[in-house]
Amino acid sequence: MTGENAAERKVMTRLFSTGAFLMMILMLPLYAAAADPPILPEAKGEYAFLTGYGITHRGFGDTRTQVETFDMILRYGRFLSDEVGKGHWYQGRHELLLELPYHLAVDHGGRSMAGGYILGSWKFTAPEQLVPYVFAGGGILYVDLGLPTMGTRLDYSYQGGTGIQYFIRKDLALMAEYRYHHISNAGTAEPNEPLNSSKFLIGVSFFH
Repeated sequence: MTGENAAERKVMTRLFSTGAFLMMILMLPLYAAAADPPILPEAKGEYAFLTGYGITHRGFGDTRTQVETFDMILRYGRFLSDEVGKGHWYQGRHELLLELPYHLAVDHGGRSMAGGYILGSWKFTAPEQLVPYVFAGGGILYVDLGLPTMGTRLDYSYQGGTGIQYFIRKDLALMAEYRYHHISNAGTAEPNEPLNSSKFLIGVSFFH
């Protein structure tokens, strides 16, 4: 790893940490409004922004290349059902998530990946203020990492994970999320080294 790449990684890490800290601080004045119950059981959907860090797992499957990313994701969620299983631990709502991701490879000269994801989610609604959820799905990515081992620039992704939302206002929640993230060309070209990674994200979501 060159000194220049190491410096870029340090700068991006500091920017992310500073941005995350500032976002949390700016949200603190809204904390007092959390007395109202969330509108989650009646909400039609949500708009969210997530940002965070990702890193590949070398040796997991056929992944051999380390790629560290600074991630930014715009999300729109649309609820597909009313509450299901009322009174049970699994009480919740089905949700369709549409995402526009941008993954900046901080250890590959600032190269990046962008595309679109469609995910299915189950949001547990029994807890009022601290709401967990799970999700899975996939999509397509234009990959400009300059890696000849990936075969093509048009690649596919599948992913799954879990997260939690903390309501600081009846229609506003802070969120933290983990996802397993896979990228490959699905056997459409050779070579086909996949990128299997973990992503750790935080964000904010507005419900309507």
